[in-house]
Amino acid sequence: MPVATLASLMLLLLLLSVVAVLAICPPMCSCGKGHRVVDCSTHGLSLLPDSLQHNIHSLNLSHNRLQNLDGLLGRFAHLRTLDISHNHLRHLPVGLPRALWDINASANHIRQLEKNDTAYHWNLQSLDLSNNQLERVVFINNTLPSLRALNLSHNKFWTVPTNMPHKLEVVDLSHNFLLQILPGSLDRMSQLARFYLHANRFTSLSETVFNRLEALQLLTLGDNPWACEEEENITNLLNWVQRTSAKVLGCPCYIRSTCGEAHLATGRTWHSASYTEPPLGADARDASHDAGHRPPMQAVTAGYLSKSALLNSPHDRSLGNASGAGEITKHGGLLTSTPNSPLTSTTWSTKKAGTGKIRSTSVPTHTCSPHSVTLSFLGAAVILSAF
Repeated sequence: MPVATLASLMLLLLLLSVVAVLAICPPMCSCGKGHRVVDCSTHGLSLLPDSLQHNIHSLNLSHNRLQNLDGLLGRFAHLRTLDISHNHLRHLPVGLPRALWDINASANHIRQLEKNDTAYHWNLQSLDLSNNQLERVVFINNTLPSLRALNLSHNKFWTVPTNMPHKLEVVDLSHNFLLQILPGSLDRMSQLARFYLHANRFTSLSETVFNRLEALQLLTLGDNPWACEEEENITNLLNWVQRTSAKVLGCPCYIRSTCGEAHLATGRTWHSASYTEPPLGADARDASHDAGHRPPMQAVTAGYLSKSALLNSPHDRSLGNASGAGEITKHGGLLTSTPNSPLTSTTWSTKKAGTGKIRSTSVPTHTCSPHSVTLSFLGAAVILSAF
């Protein structure tokens, strides 16, 4: 074959390959890293774009109008990161690639997670289902063996899901309607390090539900309507949060904003007592996994301030009375209580609105704090001042 003909043929092949590469990235998307990282977010899409390369590693379809992706993503066998958040999906898409490491399906209309939705995702490490309408999730034993981070915050759970994957390190269940943790639900979660339970409806919890969490480092319990007047139900939990080696943010009732860490090792430090602290040091999502690193899930805990957290306000001595007797009065819709004694009193007298009945509540001395704090008490917010 003449040299000129061969050169012409090679040039033609090169031009065809360039055209093919240019056709890989859909016009409404942006592509990078050899067209393996594809961003089709914020385009009002109701259908999956055409011309997506079959070997893409990362696909961002967030902030669109997608309603159903069943069976449309399975052909992307090399997909590692999928962001389908902020769409109109009513369930997790059927037939997702089994190579996925990270799925973000937050801010959709998903009501249930069935066992088959995650049954074959052996490689999945992070699952974000926050800001949906979930009331139940069903996991099968020994599935999701690689899952380390699960975000179920801002949903409609009434009880902590049972049978959660046993190797989870981060679970965010904040901002739900949780009332209870069934006995044994957490017994096999020996690697759980960060557990977000704030902003729920817990009134009491057995301290034994946390006994098997051997790796627990951070637990958030604030902004729950703890039944602090029912000493027989709350005392054991208060004692547990004092002696645990984990850091507890939003201690129940009026102890203080942060407690626990009874046996804190010198090597473990915390930079902040903020409820917005992301799990396991999560940063902004990195769309690429080419370096072999998976992006951590981010907890949806922003904008939270515990009702039972310590209020760092000056001591208000004007609430005291000459006799030193404890009393509760109403000021602008709030009940204000002053203790019998600055140091030793353990009894608080309360008057339930509309009943005229006086109720005395005994408070363990070690739980009193020399500050003003707020808690839910007899259905109202109460300010306790000890000076």
